[in-house]
Amino acid sequence: MQLFYNPTINSTETSFIFDKEESKHIIKVLRKKENDILHVTNGLGFLFTTKIKLASDNKCTVEIVSFEQQERPKFRLHLAVAPTKMNERYEWFLEKATEIGIQEITPIICEHSERKVVKTDRFVKIIESAMKQSLHYYLPKLNEPIYFKEFVKRDFSGQKFIAHCEETDKKSLKNELQSNSDCTILIGPEGDFSVKEIQLALDANYIPVSLGSTRLRTETAAIVACHSVVYTNE
Repeated sequence: MQLFYNPTINSTETSFIFDKEESKHIIKVLRKKENDILHVTNGLGFLFTTKIKLASDNKCTVEIVSFEQQERPKFRLHLAVAPTKMNERYEWFLEKATEIGIQEITPIICEHSERKVVKTDRFVKIIESAMKQSLHYYLPKLNEPIYFKEFVKRDFSGQKFIAHCEETDKKSLKNELQSNSDCTILIGPEGDFSVKEIQLALDANYIPVSLGSTRLRTETAAIVACHSVVYTNE
C-alpha cells in the first residue's frame, strides 16, 4: 500500500483537494487516473481510503470512501537527542526512529555539542517520508531545539532516563523499562554530557542508564534506546 500524507484532511469531509505540488506528483509522476484508489493519513491516526474524481495535476480531487482510526500506543516515547556534528547522521536517526515507532523528538543543545544551530525544516520532511514509508498513521512530534539545562527543568510524566558514558553506578535500560508507561530518554552529543549536566539530570530525577557494554555513537544510542522501549511494549 502506498500512503500519502496531508495534515488537513479530516473525517467530517466527503471530498478533498490536494495542493498543486502533490497533485502534480500524483497525476504526472505516479500516473494515477480517475477512479484510482489513494490511501491518505493526516498524521493524527486516521487512514482515509479515497477515490480520484478529478485527475488534474493542478488540483487532484478525491472522494473520501471510508476511514478508520488507529488506536494510540499505550506508551509515549520522547527522545531528547543532541544534534550530531554531521547532519546526515541525525537525519538517519530521525528516519529510523520514526519507522520503529517514536512519538516525540527534541534536539537538545549541550555543553559539548559541536553543532549549536539546528534547522528543522528538512527534519520534518524526513519524518513525514518515514511515516509514509513505514505505514504509520501518527506523525511523530518534532520540537524546536532547546538547551539541555532548560529541557531538564520541564516536567514529564512516566519514566525519565539519562544515558551517559561516565563510569558511575548505572542501571541497564532494558531492565528498568516498564511497559505501557510514558518514557523520556536523554541522549548526549559525541563528547557526551558534561559532569554538570549529568548532575542536573539526576537532580531532576532522571535515572542514569547504560545501553550496553560498548560505546555507541549518538545516533546509534538513540536507535538502541528507541527500539528497547518499543520492544518492551510489544
